[in-house]
Amino acid sequence: MTPDAWAEHADQLAALVPRALHPAGGFGWLDPTNTLAPGRGVATWITCRMTHVAALATLRHPEAGLSLAQCLDHGAKALDAGGLLRDDRHGGWFSGVVVGDEPGVDGTKAAYAHAFVILASASLTAVGHPQGRSLLEDALSVFDLRFWDEAEGMARESWDRRWRASEPYRGVNANMHTVEAMLAAGEVLRDPSLTDRARRIVDRVVCGYAREADWRLPEHFTDAWEPQLDYNRERADDQFRPFGVTIGHVLEWARLALNTRAAVARDGTPRPDLLEAAAAMFAAAMDRGWAVDGSPGLVYTTDFADQPVVRQRLHWVLCEAFATAAALHHETNDSVYRQWLDTLWGYAEEHLIDHENGGWLHELGPDNTPDDSIWWGKPDIYHAYQAALVPSLPSMVSFAGSVGSPDLGQR
Repeated sequence: MTPDAWAEHADQLAALVPRALHPAGGFGWLDPTNTLAPGRGVATWITCRMTHVAALATLRHPEAGLSLAQCLDHGAKALDAGGLLRDDRHGGWFSGVVVGDEPGVDGTKAAYAHAFVILASASLTAVGHPQGRSLLEDALSVFDLRFWDEAEGMARESWDRRWRASEPYRGVNANMHTVEAMLAAGEVLRDPSLTDRARRIVDRVVCGYAREADWRLPEHFTDAWEPQLDYNRERADDQFRPFGVTIGHVLEWARLALNTRAAVARDGTPRPDLLEAAAAMFAAAMDRGWAVDGSPGLVYTTDFADQPVVRQRLHWVLCEAFATAAALHHETNDSVYRQWLDTLWGYAEEHLIDHENGGWLHELGPDNTPDDSIWWGKPDIYHAYQAALVPSLPSMVSFAGSVGSPDLGQR
C-alpha cells in the first residue's frame, strides 16, 4: 500500500467517531459492531482521544461538514468548565463518569487522563476551535501545579479527588503520554519550555531506564523512582499496568523519541542518539515480541528474560509497531522498515481490521482468533488512526502540528 491508501483508511476510521457520541456528554464506548454501549459510561481518556481524532480529521478535511464539527463541540463541552468530566469544585478532570441508573464519578485525578486533556485541547487549538486555547491553558496549568515534578523532570501518577493524597507509585505509561501531550502543546503554542519537558522525560526513560535494561523497559516504579519489576505479577494482563515488559510501549517510546528528536532539531540540536535508540528499541521489541510463541503477531507482554507472559495480540501494539516502522523508514530509508510495514499491514488486513463492521478488532487470542479477555468492544480509534497517518508525515513532532496549518500557533 501507499501513504495515500493508508491515509484513506484513516478517513474511514474517523467516520466512526460520531457513533461514540454519548447523550450525557463526551464520548462513550463502542461495542464490537461500532454501536454505543451507553451503560459503560464516559471515560476522560476516550473522550479526549475521540476529540483529538475529530480535530485531526477536520484539519485534514476542512470541508468534512456538520458531523465532525458536532464532535468537536461535544468533546470540548464535556471537558470545559461546567462539563460532564470537569471537576468544577476541586479542579482538574475526573477519570470518568458513570451514567444511567446509578450515576457517579471516578474521582481519581490521573496524569494519564490529564495528559490526554492536554492532547485533545492542543488539537482543538490547532483546528481553531473557540474553546481550544483556553482549555489548553487550563489543562497545562493543572498539570503544572499537580503532576509535573520539576526536580525529577517527570510526572507524578495520580491524586485523590481533592488533591490531598498522591499515589505512591510512578509509571512510565502516564509519562509516555505526557511526552506526547507536551510535544503537541509545545508545537501548537510555540512554547519551547513544553518541548523541553518532553525531552527531559525521553532522556530519562529512553536513554536511561530502557538503554540500561537492554531496551527491556521497566514500567513500574516507587514514588522515589525505584523500579518495581514484580509489580502486578498477579494481574499480569492489566489494561494499563501489566506485569513485565509491555512490547507496545517499547515501540511507542521509540516513535516518541523520534518525535522529540525532530522537535529539538528545529532548535539546532542534533540528537543522533535518539535515532539510534529508536532503532534499537524497535529491533528489540520485534525480536522479543513478534511470533515468539510460534504464531504471527505481537504478544502483549514478556518477562525480563524475554519469555512471553500475556500472549494476546492487542490491536494497539500492532499499530504502534507500524507507526514506528513508518517513522524509522522516513528517517533512514532502510528497506528493512519498508518490509516491516508490508508485513505488519498484511497481518492487520488478515486478522485485525474488521472488514464487515469497520474499525479494528481490539484483541486476538494467541491463536489469532477474536478474544475479549482484556479489551471488549472498540473503545479506541486513536492508535489505528494515528498509525495510518504516520507514513504521510515525515519528521513529525506532533500530529496536530504536522496535520495542521503553518499559522496554527497564531490562532
